[in-house]
Amino acid sequence: MGRIKVNLTLDAGVAETARALGLNMSRLAEAAISEAAKVERNRLWREENQAAIRAYSEEVAREGLPLAPFRSF
Repeated sequence: MGRIKVNLTLDAGVAETARALGLNMSRLAEAAISEAAKVERNRLWREENQAAIRAYSEEVAREGLPLAPFRSF
């Protein structure tokens, strides 16, 4: 996917420190936004699938792991 320009507003001290250290603010912002999006996608997935997760957990608690008899460790 290509790159696009966006505008960000940063604390002046943070931006000055990053520049002084030679940090690539665009790449750092991209990495932080990417990680935040991943965390939020995971949270939303767990929320949307909460009923199925709970049902499976209850089944495992009652009946054990489905393939437990075949485990060799």
